[in-house]
Amino acid sequence: MRPSGPEWAEVRRRLDGHRHELAVAADRLYPGPPRAGSTRLLTSDGWIPATPLDLREVRLRWVEDAPAPAVTGREPEAAALLPEGAGAYPDALGTLARPRLFEDRTCYRLLEVAWPELAFTRARYFDGVSVGEAAAHEFAAHESAGYGGGQQPPFRALVGDPTDLRRRPALCAISMLTLRHDRRTGETSFVLHWRDPARVAHAGGLFQVMPVGVFQPAHESAGAEKADLDLWKCVVREYAEEFLGRGEEYGDGFDYESWPLYRLLTDAREDGRARSLVLGVGVDPLTFATDFLTATVLEAETFDAVFGEVAASNSEGRVVGRVPFDAETVRRYVRDEPMQAAGAAVLDLAWRHREALL
Repeated sequence: MRPSGPEWAEVRRRLDGHRHELAVAADRLYPGPPRAGSTRLLTSDGWIPATPLDLREVRLRWVEDAPAPAVTGREPEAAALLPEGAGAYPDALGTLARPRLFEDRTCYRLLEVAWPELAFTRARYFDGVSVGEAAAHEFAAHESAGYGGGQQPPFRALVGDPTDLRRRPALCAISMLTLRHDRRTGETSFVLHWRDPARVAHAGGLFQVMPVGVFQPAHESAGAEKADLDLWKCVVREYAEEFLGRGEEYGDGFDYESWPLYRLLTDAREDGRARSLVLGVGVDPLTFATDFLTATVLEAETFDAVFGEVAASNSEGRVVGRVPFDAETVRRYVRDEPMQAAGAAVLDLAWRHREALL
C-alpha cells in the first residue's frame, strides 16, 4: 500500500534529520566492497590509486550511446515508496518537501574508472535522485519500522552492488578538500561546510569539505556539454559559488579563459602555488552518491589573495571557518562528527598522503 502524502513527508523528515545514523546503519548492509581509508565510503578495486594523481593527468572519455542503467527508480519497488500521483521520487520531493536548490539539469554520468581515465555519458540530475534518494527514503522507513538485522528492503536490493556503475545512474560530485598551507610556519588549515537540509536535496544536516558540487556543465546546451567535460572547470565554478557567493548562471558559450577567477587559479596551478590532486572515487552507502575525492593545496598568500575572508554562509548552508589540518581534528571529523561519507574519506586519505600533498 502506498503511503499518504503526510506519511511520506514524515519519513522524509526522518531521513533529513538522521542521515548520519542511517548511513552508519546502511554501511552494515555491504560487507563485501572495500572502503575508502578507515571510513564507511564504499569503493571498488582500482578506484583508490596508490598515490595521489595530479588532476591534470586525468583524462575524460565521452560515450555517446551508453547502455541505460538497469535500475531507474520507476520500477514497482520504487513506486511502492511514493504517494499516489508521483511517478518517481523527484515528483514527491518537489511537491511535498521541495528544497531551495532543486533543478533537473544536465549532468555527467560516470561509466568507468580506469585511472588515469574516466568514462562518462549524459544524464539528468533527477535520474540520480530517483534512485539514490528513493533508496535512502526506503531505508529510513525500513529502520523506523524496526526491521534492521542487515535485511535489505526491496528497492535497495534491486539496485544491488552500489559500486556497479551499470546498475544505476551514477551521477558524480567533486568533493574538494581545500588546504591553506603556510610554508613559513608550517600551519595548514581547511574549510568545512554544514549542508542545510532546507536548501539541498542531498546530504542535509551533514558536514562536508568545501567546495563540493555535482559534475555538470554550466549551461543547458550541447556546446556546454562538450566544453565543460572538464573537472577543473567544474571545480573553479564551485569555488566561485561556495567561497565567493557567485550565482550559478554562466550563459551559453561562457569564456573561462577571460574569467579572472579561472585565470588566477589556473595560473597558480601552473606555477606551483596551487596543486589539485585526485585521491579516489567512492559511493555513499545510504544514498549511493558517487564522489571524486580530491584535494587542492593553496599557498597561504594565494588563498588569501583569491578568497580573502570566506563568507559565513552560502546558498547551501553554513560555513565553518578555517579548521586546523592536524591529526586530532581530522580524527574528530572522520570518526565522531556527522560528516558526509565522502568528506570523511577525503580527509582520511589526505591525512594519509599529507607528505605528498604538502
